[in-house]
Amino acid sequence: MAYPKRMEISAVLKSSNPGDDVAVGGWIKSLRGSKNVSFMHVNDGSAFDSVQVVLEPSLDNYGRITSLLTGAGVFVEGRVRESPAKGQRIEIVPSRVEIVGECDASSPVQKSGTSFEFLRTVAHMRPRTNTFGAVFRVRSALSYAVHSFFNERGFVYAHSPILTTSDCEGAGEMFQVTSMDLNKLPMGPDGGIDYTRDFFGERCSLTVSGQLEAEILALSLSKVYTFGPTFRAENSNTARHAAEFWMIEPEIAFADLEDDIALAGDFVKYLIRYLFDHCERDLRFFDERIEKGLIGKLGAVLEADFAVLEYTEAVRALKDSGRTFEFPVDWGESLQTEHERYITEQYTKRPTFVINYPRAIKPFYMYCNDDGKTVACFDFLVPRVGELIGGSQREHRLEKLLQRMRECGLDAEKYGWYLDLRRFGSVPHGGFGLGFERALMFATGMANIRDVCLCPRVPGNAAF
Repeated sequence: MAYPKRMEISAVLKSSNPGDDVAVGGWIKSLRGSKNVSFMHVNDGSAFDSVQVVLEPSLDNYGRITSLLTGAGVFVEGRVRESPAKGQRIEIVPSRVEIVGECDASSPVQKSGTSFEFLRTVAHMRPRTNTFGAVFRVRSALSYAVHSFFNERGFVYAHSPILTTSDCEGAGEMFQVTSMDLNKLPMGPDGGIDYTRDFFGERCSLTVSGQLEAEILALSLSKVYTFGPTFRAENSNTARHAAEFWMIEPEIAFADLEDDIALAGDFVKYLIRYLFDHCERDLRFFDERIEKGLIGKLGAVLEADFAVLEYTEAVRALKDSGRTFEFPVDWGESLQTEHERYITEQYTKRPTFVINYPRAIKPFYMYCNDDGKTVACFDFLVPRVGELIGGSQREHRLEKLLQRMRECGLDAEKYGWYLDLRRFGSVPHGGFGLGFERALMFATGMANIRDVCLCPRVPGNAAF
């Protein structure tokens, strides 16, 4: 059945005035009352706030309606009037309430609060809660903001492949893809699996990054970005890691590390500003219920003059802090979240670009600095979260790149196409990667990456 007169509740709350006739459809968030009058709050997901529907006994199905449970679907036609209740401008007095879909008492989502841990087991139902409705509205808005930022700056949106035969990060933590019968794998003369008989004729995996392919376009179109799903088979059961997540990866030609840092800083501030302009009500909920002071913390990032700190200085600051960290602090070791948070929360006391990490702990494609020890890269660190963005100037010199590939034990022949980009018209270029879910955690205060994904993919769980 069609509902041609239906208005979104967000539009009703924003622009309808007393005396207007309206029609809304949604799900009951709460229902309370007595024999003389009842109050039903209906929400359709278009806004955080629900619209109040005042039910009077004169309705034909008053008794039936007032027996409904939270979660039932209804369609309401009626007239808007000014609301005497605090905190709401208007309410609806219905002429008709149609029961569209009943909800029985076994629903796992009840009016009373429940834990995020439990809601992960019923991920198909949790968007009906206030918290997850807000999460997915913010996720949608932030996605749009990503495209708006790059579109306004003349970037070309690229769709990088999900299936790949190369490992961008060199860590080997990739999900393998095959069309072969796993019970009857073809074996080669060397005793290993004969991948020439697989669908693509060689070993294939799900991508961990769209960066290498984005460089193809950057070295012809100058400014490009990818925004798509990536996959890592890292058996890490932490609140910050997921096996499937989305990455935003711009690449810019004729650019060095300084240009890359400037783009990343502008990008972060644009995203925060967009959320302030378009998601104020949802952010206010997160500020009140998830992380106290969140809006002020985001505002501080928006107004901050970002620090730039050499990796060597960061290590020195950590060693001189007098603190005992869980993970060791030594030059040549990766910075852990506890180190990153100390840098931003105690040392610089603001978002910080840590630059020029040791080459031995970074991927092969990063530009080698003249000191022979470091690469021209950055990690952008923010309070509460730690690393939000990682980026670098790319190694555009063929011989230097070949040397790094040998150091990392990579087969240059498999990366022949990537080396061709350096053989034929190579220019300095750079880019970065922003994990979208990590940005959502930062923007909402949600502490677990599983709670900003619709159906999270983590070790031991691929449900829904």
